[in-house]
Parts: sequence; structure tokens; C-alpha cells
Amino acid sequence: RLKRGELRAAVLSATYRLAPGDPAALRNRVAEIQRTRRSTQPSGYSVGSVFANPPGDAAGRLVDAAGLKGCRIGDAEISTLHGNFILNRDKASASDVLALINHVQRSIWDLTGVWLTPEVQLLGRWEVQALAELRAPAGTAAEMQS
Repeated sequence: RLKRGELRAAVLSATYRLAPGDPAALRNRVAEIQRTRRSTQPSGYSVGSVFANPPGDAAGRLVDAAGLKGCRIGDAEISTLHGNFILNRDKASASDVLALINHVQRSIWDLTGVWLTPEVQLLGRWEVQALAELRAPAGTAAEMQS
């Protein structure tokens, strides 16, 4: 409900239930996951996976195909390793990141007609119009309904 915007709240703590497992098998599994992540995802300060994958495709593939890897606005940069990650290269502001997200959305829309929807959540005080523009291309029926 938080992710869908049905609640306006912040999670301050969580409780986990864990089950015992074989320590050696668990260490091996963690090492395997870490190797895979290091080879496919950038290191450093990152927004994480920015866009939800559109049906039948991958957001990172679309960003790569559009030649946007390495594109930068301010200190926010699209990873050259994985096109669905935005990195903070020094002092990126939230506005830098939002501007880069908007640039990617418009570029992919212009090239393919696919609108990439962010899966990251924006925190802070943003103008209603700025948030609406994340959901659909300007001037479309979907954008006008939001």
C-alpha cells in the first residue's frame, strides 16, 4: 500500500522471522548472489533500479538501445554497466535525478512509443505536475486523467 501511494507514511522499523539453515550453504548462496550483482549492477551510490520493466521488455535494454548509458545531468549519471541504474557521481541533487529520469522517459518515448514508469518513490515536496509527468507522457489521455 505504501508503494502504490495508498498510505502516506514512512517505515521506521521492521521485524523479520528467520529460520535456521546450513551456514556453509548460506555463505555459498550469499557469495553467488554477490558475484552476480557485482557483474551486472554498478557499485557506488545509486538510486537502484529506476524503472519498472515494460511488458515483454527490459527498461535497461531500452535505455542501452537508445544510447543513454553514461548520460549525465548535474552529478546524476546513467550507469554504463546497467542502463536502469542512476548513480550519484558526487553531489547529485534530487532535481538532477528527476531531470535525468524525465530525459530518459522522453527519449525512450520518442524512439519507441514506450513510456517507462519509475519504480522508485520520490520523497519530499514536489509539484503535482512534476509527479503527474512521471506517470504518462505530457498531452496523453492517461496523463490528463491523473
